[in-house]
Amino acid sequence: MKKLSSFMNSKYILIALTALCFLFIGTSFFTDKLTTPLRNVVSVVVVPIQKGMNNIGMWLSEKYDTLQEISVVMDNNKELQSQVDALTEENNQLKLDTYELDRLRDLYELDQKYVGYTKIGARVVGTTSDNWSSSFQIDKGTEDGVEVDMNVIASGGLVGIISEAGPHYSIVKTITEDSSQVSAMLIDTNETCMVKGDIELMDSGLIHLHSLKKDVVIRNGDKLVTSNISDRYLEGILIGYAKDVEMDSNNLTQSGYLVPAVDFSNLQEVLIITQKKNQ
Repeated sequence: MKKLSSFMNSKYILIALTALCFLFIGTSFFTDKLTTPLRNVVSVVVVPIQKGMNNIGMWLSEKYDTLQEISVVMDNNKELQSQVDALTEENNQLKLDTYELDRLRDLYELDQKYVGYTKIGARVVGTTSDNWSSSFQIDKGTEDGVEVDMNVIASGGLVGIISEAGPHYSIVKTITEDSSQVSAMLIDTNETCMVKGDIELMDSGLIHLHSLKKDVVIRNGDKLVTSNISDRYLEGILIGYAKDVEMDSNNLTQSGYLVPAVDFSNLQEVLIITQKKNQ
């Protein structure tokens, strides 16, 4: 009975609501007195909400488009950055190739300068001390025809002499090394003197020049080459340039400094003269 009563009540409520709807519909054909308040409520409440929702939708759409654009720009930026990196690497390699070409051109010119000697080209691969100017290792040895006491030259002139030779490497003792001594002569007058390395002068890039006769006229920049009386160095190889030569306290000899023709701080390739003085 309760279920039947509940069903009947729901039926009556539905009928009443339907009748009310038809009443509103019918009334709206003849008068807008009932619909006007409803429209006013809609215009006051619903329309602002709708505008707000539209604005939020447009804002979200704009932000989404902006994010999409940013994503595209970032992807393009990554691609451009990779291209820049590749071009930078290529440019650096071209610079290295250019520097190497310039160095090899200098070696070729040096080879032509001493065309009477046969030579072997070698690369500097390491140092044997705390100072490159003392001695260094090259990548050619006895298997390549290198022997102890062979003279070594580079762009400009004399570097030093082979002091040790292994099958595939050699050690070059430079003319700036503390115990190095080279018999030198002025290229214009053939007057002889001695050029001696000094550990205290290594950082300054200079070498001692001594035992020059007191009556010899020598000026800054005068060229000195290996002399014909040298026991291990071949004659006529440029050593460097005179600097600040003055009379010694004994008034019998002159002493000063020599600026090496070779830049020892930037040695990468050298030439080994295969002919030795004692031959």
